[in-house]
Amino acid sequence: MVIYFSALKMSHIWKYFTLETTESSTANCNICKTSVSRGGSTVARYNTTNLIKHLQKHHGKDHEEFAQAKRKKDESKQQTLQKAFQRQEKLHKDNKKSVKITEKVVEFIVLDNQPLSVVENVGFRRLMEHLEPRYSLPSRKYISETALPELYSRVSSHVADQLKDVKSLSFTTDIWSSDVYPMTLLSLTAHWVNSGYALQSAVLHAKELRGPHTSSVISASIKEMMDGWKIPLSKVHVILRDNASNMKKAIKDLGVPSLGCVAHSFQLVINEGLLSQRSVSDALAGARKIVGHFKHSPSSYSSLEDIQRELHLPVKRLQQDVKTRWNSTFYMIQSMLEQKRALSAFAADHELPATLTANQWGLLEKTVIVLSPFEELTRAINSSQSSTADVIPAIVVLKNLLSQERDTDSGIKTMKSTLLQAVNERLCNIEDEPLFSVATLLDPRCKDRYFTSADAVIHAKNALTKEAEKIEDTLRTATTAAGPAEVSHMEASGSSGHTSKSTFTMMFDEVLQDQQESARGIATTNALNQIQTYLTEPITPRSDSPFCYWAVNHVRFPALAATASVFLSAPCTSVESERLFSTASNIVDERRNRLLVERAEMLIFLKKTCHCCLTLKQIMSLEVYT
Repeated sequence: MVIYFSALKMSHIWKYFTLETTESSTANCNICKTSVSRGGSTVARYNTTNLIKHLQKHHGKDHEEFAQAKRKKDESKQQTLQKAFQRQEKLHKDNKKSVKITEKVVEFIVLDNQPLSVVENVGFRRLMEHLEPRYSLPSRKYISETALPELYSRVSSHVADQLKDVKSLSFTTDIWSSDVYPMTLLSLTAHWVNSGYALQSAVLHAKELRGPHTSSVISASIKEMMDGWKIPLSKVHVILRDNASNMKKAIKDLGVPSLGCVAHSFQLVINEGLLSQRSVSDALAGARKIVGHFKHSPSSYSSLEDIQRELHLPVKRLQQDVKTRWNSTFYMIQSMLEQKRALSAFAADHELPATLTANQWGLLEKTVIVLSPFEELTRAINSSQSSTADVIPAIVVLKNLLSQERDTDSGIKTMKSTLLQAVNERLCNIEDEPLFSVATLLDPRCKDRYFTSADAVIHAKNALTKEAEKIEDTLRTATTAAGPAEVSHMEASGSSGHTSKSTFTMMFDEVLQDQQESARGIATTNALNQIQTYLTEPITPRSDSPFCYWAVNHVRFPALAATASVFLSAPCTSVESERLFSTASNIVDERRNRLLVERAEMLIFLKKTCHCCLTLKQIMSLEVYT
């Protein structure tokens, strides 16, 4: 059998010679078929010297080809050797690759809520050593004092550039205290509509709040944060806050408009109107004891899970509520009702700290029915795309829903009437607030159709006219020269295909059908003309985005579009600031309970901003690291 030695990945000479066997003392020339001795007396001493000489003497051209291939192979071996030595040398900290890896380490710490000391952990260091042996992992001090501040500077500069040309900003603010470290933070989140009529938001600050939380301390802290971002108070459209008296006075002292969080108002409405009722509160107290028992007893939960499987029920944990969040109580009741059969079976064989009577189970079922519209409304107004324009329509729909008598209301009429009374008392002046009413008029899905009185409509239109004329004075006259564009009713993606609506959602349609358009006078100014034309046109579907509408129609209604970009920028709740502190509790935790406030502020800012404003990948592309 002929063996081609080139297949053995040895010398290039075997491209020109072949062997009969690996132990043959001679090799056959593939060119002239001559048998050439391999030299040596044993297999171990065989070599290729005679073969190379034969090629050089009788086949010069082929020898030159062989020599060239050999040189390339030798050069390749030499380069590999050099690289091997280079791989033993550590990368300089300013090396491009080293800088990039350090950036990724900082990104890992920020996005995954890792402690700064992770760079000193043995496992992490071994991982980095394996991935890139030449990279020297920086110290915790370098990450904390150099790399993190550099990234913070980069991101804050980017956000500042975005805010520079924005003419009006809305804000949300809230106070948070850590459970694991004596730290209290005051947040400030900005909201605005950009030139493309897209809603934007960015966390600007989470500043330490030292000492008593008096209105003067809060006011001075907010002013300091504004000054730090070079935002004059004249740019502030409104600040959303909680309903605490110190926060109200603090923002009033700043001299800027403010609104209470609507979600907090709902908390008060439901607590006063329903959850404070003796029969309901007793049933809830028993439910909390039952949920708490399973939460603190793993063995009981295991037994409950076995029962859930036997009864073919979803294997779920019962949800514990937080008294300061009424919707968490709603979800707790829902989880209890879902597992009612399993809980009854468990109670037959095990002791529970409390038991619910048949009457109490029925009361909890009615409570869920009554609170369902509130829960749906709360989810709607807590959306990142919600604005103050959503408040008046939602309250009107809620009142209509609570005041209507239906066949399914048996046993819950008293609950509904009590809640309606609480809504009327707590939210009676919503339509008189221009920050709500003007925003509602500027929402093409609502316009003037949801106001409950003619006086409220007149006041809202007067306020809108005043704002539009003020803005019109600052607009260039060239913007009004463009011809009218066709109104576009842009359906929100995913809105088609829904064949059923909740009672709460259907009520919006009922309110619109009941409202008739009122007569409107002849416009005397361009702003009034825009308002008249805009209000006489049909409203857009509820599934449409008001921001898409103004992006399409800003040429037709320049003054209204500019006014809308101001009023629709304001959210109706301070939930964005509250979500910020969910992030804060993940950053300032047991693993980082000694984190300096300055570092905590940077990490919170970076984590939230990189998610709600732009991605870290985009930030990393900015040329800041050198």
